[in-house]
Amino acid sequence: MITFLDGKLVNALPTQAIIDVGGVGYEVFIPLSSYDKLPPAGQPIRILTHLAVREDAHVLYGFMTPAERDLFRLLVNHVSGIGPKLALAVLSGMSVTSFKAAVVNSDVGAISKISGLGKKTAERIVLELKDKLGVAAAWEAASAAHAPTPEQEQANEAVLALIALGYKQIEAHKTVRDLQDKGEAKSAEDLVKLALKRMAAGR
Repeated sequence: MITFLDGKLVNALPTQAIIDVGGVGYEVFIPLSSYDKLPPAGQPIRILTHLAVREDAHVLYGFMTPAERDLFRLLVNHVSGIGPKLALAVLSGMSVTSFKAAVVNSDVGAISKISGLGKKTAERIVLELKDKLGVAAAWEAASAAHAPTPEQEQANEAVLALIALGYKQIEAHKTVRDLQDKGEAKSAEDLVKLALKRMAAGR
């Protein structure tokens, strides 16, 4: 099992990165949450990995934090009908902390807004993960200790609203993050309004 790659970031897209390790280029599929944490191209990087072995391919999935990889594995290994692609969609659509809080609180509505997930899948996620012994209690403690900042909560709300309006997850995420970085808006409502203007103008 390949558990991490230590090398140089060659280039990255919101969905994948190429890491040069000793002259060998590894293609790694990543969630948006990890894309946000990548260093600039050409810089050293250590990325945690999960190797999925299929009949027709060996596929590497990469994560910048242990929490992201742990949640990915939990979804793939313990929720029926969730494969690597949907697990990445979960990590791209919601922070680990927000997702855990949604499961603990049985917030099917929030989970079902993630691109690629419907209400039935969201219900199955809540049911199958909540039933895991000790998971809910540990997550409640983690949620209390590592609650998302108000800025993160507003950004998540804005991104989910834009997805509901039909915008692509990657585009919505990038626009909202850019607006926050520039300090142009603070509330989710303002972020959505400005994002809609910007995306309508094609900027």
